[in-house]
Order: sequence, then C-alpha cells, then structure tokens
Amino acid sequence: MLILVVNCGSSSLKYTLFQGEKERAAGLMEKLGGPVSDYTRLVDGIGKDPLRLAVPNHEQAIHLMMDCLLTDGVIRDARDINAVGHRVAHGGPDFTDAALIGERVRNNRIARELAPLHQANYEGIEACVKMMPATPQVAVFDTAFHQTIPPKAYTYALPYRFLTEHKIRKYGFHGTSHKYVAERGARLLGRPIRKLNLITLHLGNGSSLAAVRRGQCVDTSMGLTPLAGVVMGSRCGDIDPAIVPYIMGRENLDVKQVEQLMNKESGILGLSGISNDLREVIKQAKASNTRAQLALEVLAYSIQKYIGAYHAILGGTDALIFTAGIGEKSPEMRKNICAGLAGIGVKLDPSKNRKAVACEMLIHDKKSRIKVAVIPTREEYMIAQETKRILKARQTGGGARIKKVDK
Repeated sequence: MLILVVNCGSSSLKYTLFQGEKERAAGLMEKLGGPVSDYTRLVDGIGKDPLRLAVPNHEQAIHLMMDCLLTDGVIRDARDINAVGHRVAHGGPDFTDAALIGERVRNNRIARELAPLHQANYEGIEACVKMMPATPQVAVFDTAFHQTIPPKAYTYALPYRFLTEHKIRKYGFHGTSHKYVAERGARLLGRPIRKLNLITLHLGNGSSLAAVRRGQCVDTSMGLTPLAGVVMGSRCGDIDPAIVPYIMGRENLDVKQVEQLMNKESGILGLSGISNDLREVIKQAKASNTRAQLALEVLAYSIQKYIGAYHAILGGTDALIFTAGIGEKSPEMRKNICAGLAGIGVKLDPSKNRKAVACEMLIHDKKSRIKVAVIPTREEYMIAQETKRILKARQTGGGARIKKVDK
C-alpha cells in the first residue's frame, strides 16, 4: 500500500511516500513563492541532485513533487498512490481524531480562523484533491491528541461566552509527535501505556510538553495558538498578558507588529541576541557570553516548571520522554533541564546522555526514580499510520470520532 504524506508550511512542502513501513521517497521544497525555491529529495534513501527553480505556490509544488515521483520511477501513475495523509495544524473544537477529507474538513471555518498562519495546509489539500480526485485523503490534526484534555485544563478564565461563541480555549499542538513518542516510549519501557504516566517533551524551534495519563493527554503547554507555553526559538511562551498593551503603547506598535515581536523576535533569539538556533547559543554560552547563558537558563527553567506541574497533576511520573530537534540532539539541554529535577527523583546517566544523539535510548541513572528516554519523533510515519487506520475504519463501517461543539 502506497501512502503519501503531505505537510504544507507557509512557504514549504515536505512529503514522504511510504510503502508499508518503508520510505520510498521523501522531499522538501523551501522558499515557495520566492524568486528561487530549493528542492531536495531522496529515493529509497539515496539523495538526488538538488533543484533550484521558481515554484510560485503550493499547487505548483504538488505538481513538481508528482513529476519527480514519476520521473524517479517511484510510481508509474498518480493512481498508484492509495491514499494521501495531510498534516493539518488545527482541527478546532470538532475533530478529536483524524478524518477523511470531505466538505466538513475543507470548510472547517473555526479551525481556519484559529490558525490563520496555517492556510497552506488547506492549499495542499485542495491541490492534492484536484490532482487525485479519486484517491482517499485524510486530515491528521496536530490538535487531535490533546482533545482528551478535561474542561478544567482547557478553559481560560475569561467570560464564558468567549468559549461558547468564539471557541477560545486551549487546543495544544504537536499532537502527532506526542502521541507517537508516548506509544513508542511504552514499548521501550516494556509496559502497557494504559499503566503509565508520561511527560513528553517535544523540544525544537517550537516546543511543547504534554502530560499523558494512561495513554490520554490530560494537559499540554501550548494553548489557543502555538505561542503559549515554554520559551522557544523565537516565541516568548507564557508572559503576563498585561505586557502586550504596555509594549504596544510604549513602542507604538499595532496588533500585527506585536504578534511579529512575540512570535518571531522573542524567545532564545530575543534573549541571546544571537540566533534561534540553540547550537549557536550554546557555543556562545560556553564562550562566557552572559546573554547566551541567561537564555539557556530561562529556557531550562521554563521547561522545569511545566515538568513539575505535570508531575503533580499526574500524581507521579513514570518517565520523561525527550524528542524533536533539541530533545533528540542536545545532551547539553537535557542535562540542564534534568539538573533542576532532582527534587522529584530525576537523575541522568551522564555517559548515556552524551551518547544519545538522534537515537532511541534510555538515559537515566539506575538510581533515578523517574526514567528518562530519548525517542526520535516520526511524525510523517505517524500520519501514514493514522491515514491507514482511518481508511480501515471506513472499510469496516467505522469512522473518525467527532466531538460535539460546546453549547
């Protein structure tokens, strides 16, 4: 069975074609809409010559992807693809699971309003539906895994009508990654997930944590948007909301400018004045750059606070699971984070922590009361599996669960 996974960003297209468990082809197009776009791709794990050409929009990017799949001999015809799974950032309040794409998904007005920066998700859907009208297409929502969060955790203390009329509540993101590493973590620990309390840490340029009780998410750090939560590469994370109008008045900023400031100019970049790339900041911190050192301390502290809170609400934690770019590849940040968690019984094995770079590994000391794992995330693989599951449910008369909208 051939399943194509499509992830359209604001100016990018990332795709992977799976044949069963095997990745037959993968590609990344960047700088879509610019004068020149960069296109790198793999076929059966072998890199092809990179391309640099103008790709004006996502529809043209989808066409280019398909042309290369054909010319590279991966498929003979677009109809060889049995299904397409799409990463969609926001499912809104209605979707608690992945879903077959039809009018209900394509016209999900609330979700589009709540994630205006992710309209490219829908552009990719429309392009694929147009190119492969007879091929089943499935939307896999970043928010779906978090829809088991109870009202006490997702409700903001605003006038209640903002929840009922405008659907303003915590939704959470990176759900596909959190779900994958939670399930994989249970297998690594050799215990059923229904008997585990886990804290999953998706740490990258965008970061979020999730508290997972017996396989279900009960809280997560991101909120209505991906801006909330821990400090990130260029996002500020949680701040006093009164700071926003104060800055707007002092700096004479409009709404778009302050959104730009909090999303693109803050976080590690804003604190360090160096980069949103953690590797560069760590390098400067080791060279005694005080702002870089402060940025790393603020980052680690913001994560430690969430771990402590989630440990409390879970009633104890069996394991911490690190994933994504920083979580998988930065022993330094894992050490910094866990150094502040001795009070709840976390103790790393320094040697194992150093060795665990982009590989699946347990890194805790044998005396640690809480286990610690590094598990590389496989979001594209998870999207393919979710797509396959939804198709099987359709064939057997099941379907995606739909959550009722709050009345």
